[in-house]
Amino acid sequence: MILQALNSYYQRLLARGEEGLAPFGYSPEKISYEILLTPDGRVVDVNDVRDTSGKKPLPRMMNVPQPEKRTVGIKSNFLWDKTSYVLGVSASNTRSEKEHEAFKVLHQEHLAGTEDPGLKALIFFLAAWTPERFSSAPFKEEMLDANVVFRLDGENSYLHERPAAQTVRATLLAAQEEGALTGICLVTGEQSTLARLHASIKGVTGSQANGASIASFNDDAYLSYFGALRKASSAKKENNTGANAPVSIQATFAYTTVLNYLLRRSEHNRQRIQIGDTSVVFWADTANAAAAEQAEFTFSSLINTGPDDLQEAARVHVVLEKISKGRPLHEIDPRLHEDTRMYVLGLAPNASRISIRFWQEGTLGEFARRLAEHANDLHLEPVPWKTPPTARRLVLATVPHREGSMPKMDDAFNNLVGEFMRAILSGGLYPRSLLANTIMRIRTDGNLSGLRAALCKGILAREQRLGINNQNEEVPVSLNKQSTSPGYRLGRLFAVLEAVQRSALGGQVNATIRDRYYGAASATPASVFPVLLRNTQNHIAKLRKDKPGLAVNLEKDIREIVEGLTDSFPRSLRIEEQGRFAIGYYHQSQSRFVKSDAAGAAETETEIETDNNPEGDPA
Repeated sequence: MILQALNSYYQRLLARGEEGLAPFGYSPEKISYEILLTPDGRVVDVNDVRDTSGKKPLPRMMNVPQPEKRTVGIKSNFLWDKTSYVLGVSASNTRSEKEHEAFKVLHQEHLAGTEDPGLKALIFFLAAWTPERFSSAPFKEEMLDANVVFRLDGENSYLHERPAAQTVRATLLAAQEEGALTGICLVTGEQSTLARLHASIKGVTGSQANGASIASFNDDAYLSYFGALRKASSAKKENNTGANAPVSIQATFAYTTVLNYLLRRSEHNRQRIQIGDTSVVFWADTANAAAAEQAEFTFSSLINTGPDDLQEAARVHVVLEKISKGRPLHEIDPRLHEDTRMYVLGLAPNASRISIRFWQEGTLGEFARRLAEHANDLHLEPVPWKTPPTARRLVLATVPHREGSMPKMDDAFNNLVGEFMRAILSGGLYPRSLLANTIMRIRTDGNLSGLRAALCKGILAREQRLGINNQNEEVPVSLNKQSTSPGYRLGRLFAVLEAVQRSALGGQVNATIRDRYYGAASATPASVFPVLLRNTQNHIAKLRKDKPGLAVNLEKDIREIVEGLTDSFPRSLRIEEQGRFAIGYYHQSQSRFVKSDAAGAAETETEIETDNNPEGDPA
């Protein structure tokens, strides 16, 4: 299904004339310099074609004949390549002489007899060129190891764009597949020539610089019986490696080309999001280009609002709220259609290949409703964030928080990213490991942020909504003094005891009871709370002298919470109750800082803990 969807998307974009999408046999590559030739092969000039609009020059993306798949062997590209192949010079490559020889042999063999002036100029150039000439003008040291193309002086098109060059290119492609297997293509269902090798996918964060494959087989152990049989029956073993994944050369080119297009790193590319080690791409399946663009823009906004874009966050909040109330998308925006088909693909690096972290397909309406459900499950009051947290920020909440440094995505469990995104997009259960990991981090570093409390609430609320959790009592959104959950009430009690300590000792507290006892209190209450309550009496006594009104209110809170508990503290709490403990602690601790003037508070202070984790570059 993945390759079929990508192939169909490629055909739609190609028919639409999408800029930057390469036709069959070509691919967008990074080109830095052009060599201008006279008809007799002399070098007129060397031009820098890099993009200089930014702080430093960057290679320009140009559609050129698709590069050879190189590992350790020497294979020349057609009509373009890096300087070690084209000119026989390199800053560090010791094989430059052999690589340049391969470039010369390829072009002298396949361009022999051509009458095209541009291609003849290249033949003359290669016959006269020696690497020693690179040391003189117009060549420059900064060209070394950059990709180079050719152009005939006085003409606008490059040699690889000339009709004669395209004819030779088609001949080369046909020759490459000579003797290759034919069979039923898994993507199109048609009888056609099967691709032996699938082009590399570039742009997946963490994968090899020259790209990696989704489908590849380089050892007999990875071949099916049919693939091994075909391979053994051939004198040229490499001819039949495609038998194990029979995909036609046209479909292989289509899916790899459009996937590289989706993964392109550009500030204008809204179809790619980076979440941890997972590169996420998505696209809309509709013939209407404007409808597809609006659907993709809306999906991107719903799933990846930046932490500093308050205006966009407010718009997304309104959209999700309307969706959660059952409003159809076309009422929110007439350009949106409920039944627009959407595809979402998550890719992650895996040694020399690329692994599929998740794959989801559905309508825009279905994804919008699932994202609204996700927002409702996480909803907590008081709201602990300025902008709705993206999946990246939520996963960051599960990693260690070290004093003086920001949390790093490298510390997150990679499989957790994929499972979490799959749950959000499919509407299924959040991974249970997410709850265990969050609670473990709270117990380890003592940082019970609003984001972590929201994660606990979201996981438990979703399990209850989907009928997995048997508890009759709903997970509270805001402070619920009537809750009978032992975990929730104990979390509230722990927050009040901490407030007593802070109020009595003020700024003299080096480490609060949260720093020392949170982990034990949330897991084994019976071993900790009796001790904490005895110690609290000393703090209460001090408060009666200094702040009698505050002492009365705190004692009232303690009494109200304890009276709702059973006769004895539980010996242990299950993981679900530890999650409710965190929610109860958050609700009770935040209630201290949001007071109304009618209550006669001396000061009104709002302390809503926000998560300032960086979003990172989504490109």
